[in-house]
Amino acid sequence: MSEPARIAMWSGPRNLSTTMMRSFGARTDTACVDEPFYAAYLSATGTVHPMQDAILAAQSTDGRDVARQLLGPVPDDKPVFYQKHMTHHMAHALPRDWMGKVRNAFLIRDPARVLASYARKMEEVSLEAIGVPQQAELFDRVCQMTGQAPPVIDSDDLLADPPGMLETLCSALGIPYTDDMLSWEAGPKPEDGVWAPHWYDAVWQSTGFGAPRSGSPELPADLSRMAEKAQRLHTQISAYRLNSM
Repeated sequence: MSEPARIAMWSGPRNLSTTMMRSFGARTDTACVDEPFYAAYLSATGTVHPMQDAILAAQSTDGRDVARQLLGPVPDDKPVFYQKHMTHHMAHALPRDWMGKVRNAFLIRDPARVLASYARKMEEVSLEAIGVPQQAELFDRVCQMTGQAPPVIDSDDLLADPPGMLETLCSALGIPYTDDMLSWEAGPKPEDGVWAPHWYDAVWQSTGFGAPRSGSPELPADLSRMAEKAQRLHTQISAYRLNSM
């Protein structure tokens, strides 16, 4: 049997990352895993998040063990293994060498939109919390490992043209596109992390990608300054984003 397509999709929080996991999870040939380094990140950094105890109990806190799982047998022997990763989870103590053995891609979003959404869920907000510097570091690492830029998809482009952007993404990842990726049933899914009740209220109600966003969100002064700082790194990666077919 051929080696399964292991897709590591890197995103910051509040960036359609769970919606994208829904899209891949709607494929009959795909198994999904939801933020597998979450507990390892909390353990390595001492960070405290909502539902902390449940997360630490549900996942391995050993980054090496998590990496072995990502490179090991795929659930249900599916030919595609979609791995939803948060860039801010990759603390410096966690391994990165396994990234050279998967097909990496990056899901990005206007930092202003991310900050506006994140601030509605969390009291403490920083660029590190939304994974902006980590995203730049991981993107550069993949470029060095492979000698080329990985696929980049902007969430606004995705909302504007789901079938076109998904077909382009699948082509870049070397897997076939299917219209199954455009819709799914509402409600929780087996792959959802134990933290889903805190974060996934909107996603649980969704059955597709929804309408495109328009305009920029109104931000308080502190978040506006933060968005400006993030924009440089965002623009550097955005230069490599895919265009729909």
